[in-house]
Amino acid sequence: MTKTILFADDDPLMHLLYKHHVEQAGYQWIGAKNGREALEAAAQQEPQLAVMDVVMPEMDGLSALVELKKTEATKAMPVIVMTSDPSYAQRKREFTELGAAAFLTKPFSPAQLLEAVGRLV
Repeated sequence: MTKTILFADDDPLMHLLYKHHVEQAGYQWIGAKNGREALEAAAQQEPQLAVMDVVMPEMDGLSALVELKKTEATKAMPVIVMTSDPSYAQRKREFTELGAAAFLTKPFSPAQLLEAVGRLV
């Protein structure tokens, strides 16, 4: 069965950069541009893993992470948190306590993303 990855980031260039590599690695891609869309996609399509930016409009990635971990259907789903903000990079422990399975600091290579995904699914 093909594993599905939910990728939530408000930057369309991030989607363009990583979607091809994720699909070439054999995963199905679901894109979301904010935390609210990510929650809806997770509920409807049941991905095996989420990659979520911290800073997004409407609902940020940390709020979405908390909601995913409170919901029975998604609480076991691994979530990779990503950010380009150096102040957030100092808060890895906080992200882990909220339920993040891994953390990526932007920019990261497609290979780094796929390595993190491969460890968790």
